[in-house]
Amino acid sequence: MIKAAPDLLEIASALLPGTSLDDAFAAPDGNIHRVLLIPGAAAVRVSRRPLAAASMPRRVEVLRYLASAGLPFQVPEPLTPVTTFGDQAAVAVSWIDGAALPEGAGDPSQVAEVLEAVRSVPLDGALLAVLDDRAQGPSWSEIIADEVIPRLPTRWQSESRRRLDACLALEPVPDALVHGDLSGSNVHWSAGGKLLGILDWDMAMPGDPAVDAAQMAWHGWDNVRLAVSADVYRRARTWDALFGVEHLIATMNGRPMTSPDGFISAIVPWLEANVPMSR
Repeated sequence: MIKAAPDLLEIASALLPGTSLDDAFAAPDGNIHRVLLIPGAAAVRVSRRPLAAASMPRRVEVLRYLASAGLPFQVPEPLTPVTTFGDQAAVAVSWIDGAALPEGAGDPSQVAEVLEAVRSVPLDGALLAVLDDRAQGPSWSEIIADEVIPRLPTRWQSESRRRLDACLALEPVPDALVHGDLSGSNVHWSAGGKLLGILDWDMAMPGDPAVDAAQMAWHGWDNVRLAVSADVYRRARTWDALFGVEHLIATMNGRPMTSPDGFISAIVPWLEANVPMSR
């Protein structure tokens, strides 16, 4: 367990007066929020940057919508209003029982269950209005072409352009709800293998459901291949092949590229590890 910083405990105490924090601990650092876990009671999410603070009220509305949608799994439901603490925003959300599967664990039926559960959420006008920021900034492909590829080491630029072209050549599919971070600790299962809840909807957006399928490669690509159609599997591999879908998702849905150099520092090691090239 990670010891919680004093300010996280102070914020949690202010949001949830009377709640014992004796067993509270910090989750591993995330890019968007710091999170204090209070087992059995709540999770307190605190923005790391101004952009995350500004977007938190909308993201909380997404949780409210999903929590009222009668889904076959739980989502973290807001327990408090979004509250500001200086330049930070914070909210407490409900606790979701269960645990994540270890990397590489699980089977095709579990992968298929998660993907179908997310894809089946109706992407109606109310949810779409809260989720869809694509008109707010440049397209993801423009960000990759104009801000990312020119910053790559020369040896990766032509290959990255080829892989970008492959993504752009994918035939259009109808938008579905894409969770955007379906790996690791964000999917909770019971000890008996029942899907209990899906956490952390900060990257949720309308898009190609094959993006979520690629993220389920946390359970192994062989499991993904057996869980989805051949076409979805092909699309998932194409999305992932560019820079790794966990990196690519950060460029989508109108999100500004706030730190191109930081993005490069993350994707170059991925390219080195995952893309064989003659030197």
